[in-house]
Order: sequence, then C-alpha cells, then structure tokens
Amino acid sequence: MKKGFLFAAILLLAVSFTNSASAQTPVKIGYFDEQFMISLHPNLQGLDSALQSYGKDSLQAEYAYTFKAYQRADSNFKKDSIEYASKKATAALEMATTELNKLKYKLINWQQYQQEAMQQKQEQLLFPFKKKVYETLNEITAENKYTWVLNASALSPYYQPSIGDNLAIRVALKMKLALPKEYEEAFRAATGAAPAKAAPKK
Repeated sequence: MKKGFLFAAILLLAVSFTNSASAQTPVKIGYFDEQFMISLHPNLQGLDSALQSYGKDSLQAEYAYTFKAYQRADSNFKKDSIEYASKKATAALEMATTELNKLKYKLINWQQYQQEAMQQKQEQLLFPFKKKVYETLNEITAENKYTWVLNASALSPYYQPSIGDNLAIRVALKMKLALPKEYEEAFRAATGAAPAKAAPKK
C-alpha cells in the first residue's frame, strides 16, 4: 500500500490534565508511529486489492467518461460559438467556455487528481482501523499517565528513547496485532511485561 499519509506534525497528541494534577505529575513523554501501525493491519493485502480495484475500475471509468464529455463539449463549442458570437450571446458563450475549460483542466491534471482520489480512498478504507488505533492510544496514554505523545519521525537519529515508551508497540499489544518477534522480545526486556498474544489469523 502506498505510504503517503499526511502526518507531518511533530506534536501528535497532548493528553489533557487539570492544572492541579499536572503540577503534581512529572512529565512523561512517549512516541508513536502511525505508519508502523498501518503496517500491522490484519488485512493489509485485502486493503491493497480494494485500492487497486478502485483505481482500475472506478477511476479508469471516470477518466473515460470525462474524456468523452470533453470531446462532446469541444464539438458543441466549435459549432455553437459561431452562433453565440453572431447573436452576441455573451453569457451562453462564457458558460460553454467555462464548461469546456473545466473538463480540459481535469484531463490535463488527471495524474494529480487520480493521486488525490487514491489517497482519499485509502483513508476511507483505513478509517475503521485508524479510529480503533487512536482510541486505544488514548486509553494507553491515560492509563500510563503520558503527558506528551510525539511523532516518532520527529525524534533525533542521535537519540534513541526507550522502547518501553514506544506507544505503537503498546497499542499493537493491546489490540492483539501480530508484532515482529524482535519487537516483542525487546519490549519485554525493557519493561518486564509479558506481551499479549496475537489474535489468531482467520
């Protein structure tokens, strides 16, 4: 699956506390990687297939329809523009020109339009999973009293925080997603916790 999600903010989530509570609680910072979570989606292959089908079927059909609509509009414009000009039908000529230009612009910029449509479709397909991920993340930050959660991409390559503060791993374990073995072992060694077993594959 293409990984072009808009996720550029350094600060991903701030856990809200009352002033009195935050004054008594030391700052605790975790980090989270949305792309890592998406890579753990239990039906990633199915999502890929759905996205490819959308591009092949829906978008290709839309392009063909738009191209034919442009051809019709262009043909009509060539015939009608002379008549509109002779009758000084300025409004009608402007409307016909606007319609033709809209279709022409869409075809010229089809690659960008297609890319944006694919990204929107991808977000639509991922929405239920991501909603559950962020609900679980909120639960974990509250349970473990994390003050801040940072985007993992904002971390300096020269500083490696504890894997125990990797909230993506904590979310994956709570959701019972299949984690690579090395992540489970490193997390267990750092926290002393026994990771949850992955849910059986259907």
